[in-house]
Amino acid sequence: MNYAIKISYVGRNYSGWQVQPDAVSIQEIIEGALEKVAGDKVRITGAGRTDKGVNAWGQVASFRLEKIFVPDKLRLAINFYLPEDVRVMKVFHVPDDFNARYSAMTREYKYFIWHGAVCPPMLNNFVWWRKGQKPWNMDLAKQACEMIQGRHNFKAFCRVGECPDDPFRTIDSLRIRSRGNLSIISVKAQSFLTNMVRIIIGNVNSIALGKNNLAWLNDLLAGSERSESAMTAPACGLWFWRVNYKA
Repeated sequence: MNYAIKISYVGRNYSGWQVQPDAVSIQEIIEGALEKVAGDKVRITGAGRTDKGVNAWGQVASFRLEKIFVPDKLRLAINFYLPEDVRVMKVFHVPDDFNARYSAMTREYKYFIWHGAVCPPMLNNFVWWRKGQKPWNMDLAKQACEMIQGRHNFKAFCRVGECPDDPFRTIDSLRIRSRGNLSIISVKAQSFLTNMVRIIIGNVNSIALGKNNLAWLNDLLAGSERSESAMTAPACGLWFWRVNYKA
């Protein structure tokens, strides 16, 4: 039987999604729980990878089990063996050809930013707190988001040494909205480069602070080197929010 699960997790205690030597990953934790439930080793496929410290609201993974479980009972059993900062929210029976990664149409991330001299303590590790920094020019931030939408060469938006031969990607939507001290940037695309979302946020930050202008951003989108780009925003503000599949 082929299964899919929706997962939420806090990333600060983990090395990221993917199994790695000498580090604890979200994938490893969930596969370990599934092995205890099923009695055999289980390999899961995630819809997307998240880096160390990145959180997830709606990560999706798929896997096969020999035994047929009622979804709600399987969810209960998996969560029994998971730490409190990792939770399976839903379990689904899915068609045999479903694959959490390759069946995905788009992936959506949200980045949370708190502007101000003081941040509510319950938001620690869940937002990028820009403490004591110059306020953003929100009009410039919105213009930068609009410019980044569409198909571009995102070489300057990828971690050095991990950029593929084809660095072109298409951003379906990139939106910013604010309420009080909180800004949320939502980005949706079929696929992303390594660190791409966090570097997008770093470049929007640079524009919104007036450190660089929109002409500079246009040059980045034409295929500049990573060294010409701005900072990589902190992992704690990033959330893997949703994966969209065909109905």
